[in-house]
Formats: sequence, structure tokens, C-alpha cells
Amino acid sequence: MITRRAFNAALTFTGLAAAAGLSPWRLISIANAQSAQTATAADVAKPVSLPDMALGPKDAPVTVTEYASMTCPHCARFAEEVFPKIKAAYIDTNKIRYVFREFPLDIKAAAGSMLARCIAKDDGSKYFAVIDMLFKQQEEWAGPKTTEMLTLIGKQAGLSGQQVETCLKDQKLLDKIAADQKYANEVLKVNSTPTFFINGEKVTGEISFEEFDKKIKPLLKS
Repeated sequence: MITRRAFNAALTFTGLAAAAGLSPWRLISIANAQSAQTATAADVAKPVSLPDMALGPKDAPVTVTEYASMTCPHCARFAEEVFPKIKAAYIDTNKIRYVFREFPLDIKAAAGSMLARCIAKDDGSKYFAVIDMLFKQQEEWAGPKTTEMLTLIGKQAGLSGQQVETCLKDQKLLDKIAADQKYANEVLKVNSTPTFFINGEKVTGEISFEEFDKKIKPLLKS
């Protein structure tokens, strides 16, 4: 999660913090949660600051919620190697609902999440397409030319350079991402990425399709 040290390190990339006007202090440096509360499926499903970006029917018997950081290499590998199998087997067949929530571990991840929200608006399918592209191009835009690369990605998706800049200066959007991250940390005990909840059951780390399959199938039969 974003700390003063992480932000100081992020200042080494070209101009994003200064040019985009991001305020990392408001993205919140989250300490380990003090609450002893145990997360439940209802806690995971509780409405948060931003609309959920999801695929699959709302009344599906199984809901998978993923918390990920756009600069997390494990999240990128999961998105490339495992998620397409889950989508083909369970999402496209309307068996599960899959929710993606932002949990930025650094300022660049926050910027990537903000851009994805601005491009997709409230379109879940478009949002998943954008984050897929961001994960595939993670090494390029999360490198030393973050501003230039995010601007290019935004333009490819139909935004102007000014619209990208405005997006990355959107303090209200940043605050909402921060609030949702804080809730995930304090209530759901999310402290690393990727973290998943399968009908409320927490699963931490990059796991295989076979492991997902073993957890989802019994829930569909119940």
C-alpha cells in the first residue's frame, strides 16, 4: 500500500505525480488492521465507494471477487494465464459473477486504475478489456515513462490527451479508490495482491485454474 517511501520512489518516473497532480497522502498509508472482525460474504458484497466492475449475472450462485494492483506481476500473470480459463468455463456460461476491485500498491498502480475507470465509465465488459490491456503492457507503462504510456493507452481507447490528464487529476476518484482500499484492508483483511473471495472465502495469492475449479464446483452443486 502507498507509503511515503513508496511515493518518494515513484517520483523517479517522469512527471506523473507532478504533471497529473496526484495526492498520494490521500490515497492512505494503511497499517495492519486492528479489528478482529472476520469477513463474511456479506462484508465482501457490501456496497463500496465505486461501482463494482463485474462480469456475469448478478444472481449467480457463486461470486468471485478479486483484489488486485495494476503493477503487481503476480496479478498480471494470473490475468494472462488463469483468468481466461475461468472466464471460458464459468463466466461466459453464466455460472458465476466475477468482480474486480482495485487495491493499488503504489502510485503508478493507482494511476492505471484511475485510467481504466475513466475509459470504461460504468461498462464492466469494457473495464475488463482495459485492465487486460494494462496487465499485458504492464512492463511498458509501469516503467520510467508512465505518463507517456498511459496517455498513449488512453488515446488508443478514445480519450484525448487532455482527458487523460483530467482523469489522472481527479482527486474524487482517487479518494474513492483509497476508501475502498481502506475498507478491504481493515474489514476484509486484504494486505497483498492478488487476493480473492469465493462466496466470502478468502484465497490469497496467485493460484491455478485447477485450484479455483476445486473451490467453485462444489458451490455450484450445493
